[in-house]
Amino acid sequence: MPDHARAIGPWLFRVATRMVAVFLTTTSSYGQDLPATMGVESASVTVAQAQEMVSKASLGAVRWSGPESGPPAQRDKSIALVAEDLRNGGIVGVAQGAREAASALGWTLKIFDGAGSAAGRAKAFADAMAAKPDGLILCGADALENNEALKRFADQDVPVVGWHAGARPGPIDGTPVAMNVTTDPLEVARLTAMAAVAQSKGHAGVVILTDSKYSIAMTKAKVMEDVIRACHDCSLLEVRDVAISESSEKMPVVTKELLQRYGKRWTHTLAINDIYFDYAAASLTSAAIPSDGISLLSAGDGSTSAFLRIQAKTYQTVTVAEPLNLHGWQTMDELNRLFAGQPVSGFVAPVHLVNADNIAFNGGKKFHYDPDNGYRDIYRHQWNP
Repeated sequence: MPDHARAIGPWLFRVATRMVAVFLTTTSSYGQDLPATMGVESASVTVAQAQEMVSKASLGAVRWSGPESGPPAQRDKSIALVAEDLRNGGIVGVAQGAREAASALGWTLKIFDGAGSAAGRAKAFADAMAAKPDGLILCGADALENNEALKRFADQDVPVVGWHAGARPGPIDGTPVAMNVTTDPLEVARLTAMAAVAQSKGHAGVVILTDSKYSIAMTKAKVMEDVIRACHDCSLLEVRDVAISESSEKMPVVTKELLQRYGKRWTHTLAINDIYFDYAAASLTSAAIPSDGISLLSAGDGSTSAFLRIQAKTYQTVTVAEPLNLHGWQTMDELNRLFAGQPVSGFVAPVHLVNADNIAFNGGKKFHYDPDNGYRDIYRHQWNP
């Protein structure tokens, strides 16, 4: 970090922190409270409600609803991105977007892979700190679990932005994370479960796959569970805890166990991430389950393999895809705002359900969800007016 930046760094960081706090008191677009509209109806979830929600979230046109103005690009910044695991397609997509944005800003970006293990994360944080970055992006790792490492960056006046680093969009209480970039996981999870209700006409037999290591995963799983329980004729068969980092080894065995235990009662699987289905599909095929015999629905992130399965109509029918590349741009924009002493934008991208009917739009031909709303040019115009 340049000497002049070190001299004003503590002041800017304190100003940014105060401005984030003020912003939170005057903005209701995100936060720690559960929005009333996301609560499961006390009486029941109906098929008509599910169909209406799915229809709205499946629309092809996704207009820009993010910030229309912001500070110009702060010059000569170096950013470190600590990735939980670069085997995760969602994390890779965000990192690619962040790299695009870094080029547009004239910044440098260095990516450090935690490889999905405690030792790997420790090394990634150590290497990132040694690089002496001006800003840090925590990508796909839980902020509270890694809070001690994050505090070391904050102590050096390095602002921190996260992606999927907590259970809600916005700042993460008790950590230095000024903005957790994500679509609202409550909306994502509820939409995924409602899609199962709509598909089954209210008679889904559901298994939920989650990873207790991550607060965002458990939040999604609980919302999906609540929706299924509120569907009168749906059945929640099981909530299974399977570590994402171990999905390649465990999912073939788990899939066989579930088939043996539930047989034809198991009609729908809701997962907090597409990656589980990468390793479940082969077991379903081996068990002679027809491609439409079980419906796989994912509450994120919209991986390439998920798009291929949906396009081929092979087990997976839905992914509530994250705009991964856009999120990468947003993480860099939030850092730029903090560097300029301004509050974060607080932008929360709307949820979008990808299915066989709309998969060809908004980047689907390239097997990912990339909203065709001109966000790259919008951010470039803000940064370079």
